[in-house]
Amino acid sequence: MILEMKVPSPGESIKEVEIATWLVKDGDYVEKDQAIAEVDSDKATLELPAEASGTITLKAEEGDAVAVGAVVCLIDTSAAKPADSSPSEETPAAEEAPSKAPVAEAPKAAPAPAAPVATYASGTPSPAAKKILDEKNIAPASVKGTGKEGRVTKDDAVNATPSMGTPTGGSRSSERSKLSMLRRKVAERLVSAKNETAMLTTFNEVNMTPINLIRNQYKEEFKAKHAGIGLGYMSFFTKAVTRALKMYPDVNSMMDGDYKIAYDFCDISIAVSGPKGLMVPVVRNAENLTFRGVEADIKRLAIKARDGQITVDDMTGGTFTITNGGIFGSMLSTPIINPPQSGILGMHNIIERPIAVNGKVEVHPMMFVALSYDHRIIDGRESVGFLVAIKDALENPMELLLDNNPKKAFEL
Repeated sequence: MILEMKVPSPGESIKEVEIATWLVKDGDYVEKDQAIAEVDSDKATLELPAEASGTITLKAEEGDAVAVGAVVCLIDTSAAKPADSSPSEETPAAEEAPSKAPVAEAPKAAPAPAAPVATYASGTPSPAAKKILDEKNIAPASVKGTGKEGRVTKDDAVNATPSMGTPTGGSRSSERSKLSMLRRKVAERLVSAKNETAMLTTFNEVNMTPINLIRNQYKEEFKAKHAGIGLGYMSFFTKAVTRALKMYPDVNSMMDGDYKIAYDFCDISIAVSGPKGLMVPVVRNAENLTFRGVEADIKRLAIKARDGQITVDDMTGGTFTITNGGIFGSMLSTPIINPPQSGILGMHNIIERPIAVNGKVEVHPMMFVALSYDHRIIDGRESVGFLVAIKDALENPMELLLDNNPKKAFEL
């Protein structure tokens, strides 16, 4: 029986996928549920499992865009599973080759053409050619003449191009490759965000000393209590963001034509780097999660993104985004809004810098934070107030995020 394998629908809005990689070869025997291909949609990379055991015949090439529901391969379920082939015995050495075969007499090489005789005209441009070469700032000696006795003609001068320098002997190769569907969709969305929103960025800085003191005091106990889940910076930032979104609800809304959609929940998109590029999975109802809940959900989603198992549902929705360029060493950036959201918070690396504290110069670990927002729906007062609220919460975490009870907040 020949089974037709069709592309399953990864999500409601997805109409086609791209064959990123075949994990099997044409004619291979595959087992049921074995991953046979990786397919890219405009939101995620998914594995395509075999629907039955048998011999596979591929009907699409890597890089092909195929519609959802189209046949991508055939599986012959009546084919028997091949027995494991044992290593073959060494074949006896071939008999000694016969004595030398008669060698055909090589044809005599044709006499080389006589080298052209150099004359006073060789390499000399005609008056018209000289004028053109002077205009192009090209030395006549660098142009090969095709005229009589090697003279540089007007056509030679017209077709001459300036030298791009002397090659150094290093590699000068280039490669042209098609972007994955996911990368193309990311590029499309980023350009759309720049062109279709009134995007503006406001900045502030955060003294990370209070959070560092709390983390240093409780991180080992937190990890031991919660089965290896670490107490990272992201839970503090997520809790600070959800608090600020409640204070400034316009930042937690988005445009829909002439309407504004406001949300009473905080689904926080967390930008993570995966093998196929940037992924933005969503932590649902982050406002209701504890520190342990936030850290556990972020860890779960990051592992799925790293292993290429992230799903469309994991990345659908989101009312606000947090991105952390600091893990790559970024000191300052203007993050691009993740449409159709209206705001994104950019975290950056932590650098010890001297600051003024109560009239004295002290060195503290400082982080620049950036809020990019859609000015069509968020005014300057809300954007600045929102970022200041985040700064206040991060610099006063004991009072504003932990309710002066870290043991209870960390569930220790």
